[in-house]
Amino acid sequence: MTAEDYKEGQVILIDKPLEWTSFQAVNKVRWLIRKSFGIKKIKVGHAGTLDPLATGLLIICTGKFTKKIDAFQAQEKEYTGTFTLGCTTPSYDLETEIDQTFDISEITSEKIHEATKQFIGEIQQQPPVFSALKKEGKRLYEFARSGEEVEIPFRTITISEFEITKIALPKVDFRVVCSKGTYIRSLANDFGKALNNGAHLSALRRTRIGEFSVEKAVGIEAFEASLPS
Repeated sequence: MTAEDYKEGQVILIDKPLEWTSFQAVNKVRWLIRKSFGIKKIKVGHAGTLDPLATGLLIICTGKFTKKIDAFQAQEKEYTGTFTLGCTTPSYDLETEIDQTFDISEITSEKIHEATKQFIGEIQQQPPVFSALKKEGKRLYEFARSGEEVEIPFRTITISEFEITKIALPKVDFRVVCSKGTYIRSLANDFGKALNNGAHLSALRRTRIGEFSVEKAVGIEAFEASLPS
């Protein structure tokens, strides 16, 4: 691959490491390309944010291919992960501390499998307040961190597949295929409510975006190793 190839446009599939932001991954890829080829400036962007506590597929586009980002973002996504039942957090994941606990002794495998049926198809979902969505010019997480109440509108999303892959209470492993705009953290919180209980997202991995699979992705170090030194 040459500097011109990256300027003309490339799709780079990165397996995002845990605790990295998507922004950090893009910055690292941009810096590595610039350093390897002695380029002063190159456009680099990603097609769909992954939370720092999630791993998996991040599509990174370079050069003229950054124009394809919106099309990639609109494609169907697949995730695997773990819900932890019996407790909730304000962020719906492990970013914040547990705020409520619930008795899970009445929860059965049958109830867990049955609850998934409520979420198949076109549904209304409320994004988490700890998210980067904007309202009145501010990120929602800015309202959340300052303790301000904010009304978050529901949005229409589609979940085409929702499969429970393992139950070892309080942990429940899942696989979800969903539309753009779906928050798996919100799904975790809503799933807890569907069981008349509580739940939060304790692990998440994006495995597919459209036809792009995480199996074809490389880690940041492997990408660096593929570049000329």
